[in-house]
Amino acid sequence: MTLGRRAGALLLAGALLGAACGGGGGNGDGDGGAGGSSRGGGAGLAATTTTARASAAQPLAGIDVKLTPVMTVEMPTSIVARPHSSHLYVTEREGRIRQIDGLEPGPVILDISSMVVADVERGLLDIAFSPDGNTLYVSYSLAPSGDTRIVSYRMSGDKVDLASRKELIGVKQPFANHKGGDITIGPDGDLYLGLGDGGGAGDPFRNGQNTHVLLGKMLRVDPDHPSGGKPYGIPKTNPFADGNGGAPEVYAYGLRNPWRYTFDPATGDLWIADVGQNMYEEIDMVPRADGAGLGDNFGWNLREGLHPFQGAKPPGAVDPVFEYSHAGGGCSITGGVVYRGCHIPGLAGTYLFTDYCQGTIRGIRVSGGKVTEQKVFGAEGQSLVSFGTDNDGNVYVVSLNGPIYRLDPA
Repeated sequence: MTLGRRAGALLLAGALLGAACGGGGGNGDGDGGAGGSSRGGGAGLAATTTTARASAAQPLAGIDVKLTPVMTVEMPTSIVARPHSSHLYVTEREGRIRQIDGLEPGPVILDISSMVVADVERGLLDIAFSPDGNTLYVSYSLAPSGDTRIVSYRMSGDKVDLASRKELIGVKQPFANHKGGDITIGPDGDLYLGLGDGGGAGDPFRNGQNTHVLLGKMLRVDPDHPSGGKPYGIPKTNPFADGNGGAPEVYAYGLRNPWRYTFDPATGDLWIADVGQNMYEEIDMVPRADGAGLGDNFGWNLREGLHPFQGAKPPGAVDPVFEYSHAGGGCSITGGVVYRGCHIPGLAGTYLFTDYCQGTIRGIRVSGGKVTEQKVFGAEGQSLVSFGTDNDGNVYVVSLNGPIYRLDPA
């Protein structure tokens, strides 16, 4: 990863933020999207926009939201914006990626259903686009084994170049649950992959604390600069980049099933929703200023949330910033985005999440590593599995049952 590439990714993030409130991006007519923003002005736009949104924030007690159905597709698992485009893209669990045209289901741009096993917690789980929008990354469960696969394709306009397929990462999976599978391009321009511990009750192979395996981890690789005989490079700042003490791909560890994670587009802070075992769901928030999780141990399987599970808290382990118990009917946390849009300006800086069983939209604000506000909103859905944003910062919530909702003011 060169400094220039990292700077470009950060400037692009700033340009996206600037377009979000200035009306230059999003999913209206035409192909302007974020592409109309100048990278040369990105840093200033990011600073200006962040300040404006911070001042627009209102106490959560006075805000309520609703979920407005905007479309229905077949078993969606994620919704993703493509940089420099007006289109959103939805993944369907069976193995299809569908382009969204003006909040209407559009054409299937990729169908890999013959390669995907879709049962239990497996399927086509997520996609991501490179910062220039010209490369598509796909995360899925390989049929029939269920092993994790991350592949890339080049985009030719709005079409996928099937001949360009390249396998980047393959990870063997021992069980059918705890796949994780969330992928994203971070503020540094690198590709991040969140993997669960491989499944089975209580992490039977103790993958979470074993830094030499890839399960139970956040991984980070450089997909643009292959090296060492691998189809990707290892960022030099990865905690075990030289292979001493752990796998070079590992960025952070001690995770049970990160579902899902996000980088705050305004600050670069990393938020991870980690699914618990029997009693507690947790949210981990690590500021960019503190490395945004680089080398952090989040404690699983010695800890579940803030509580002992199969041992004491590991030295230096990072505590969750928020947890909730299953006593209220929750069973599996679904993360989550930090609100940076203009549609509901009072929500600025709020991390939004839900629970697969409860289905109510919730929000927290954090300052200095502590939750300063929290709210359970009136909005509610069923089988909610993912959040996403368009290039204007509008938030969408995905139900595995088919509906996709936009978060609107109540």
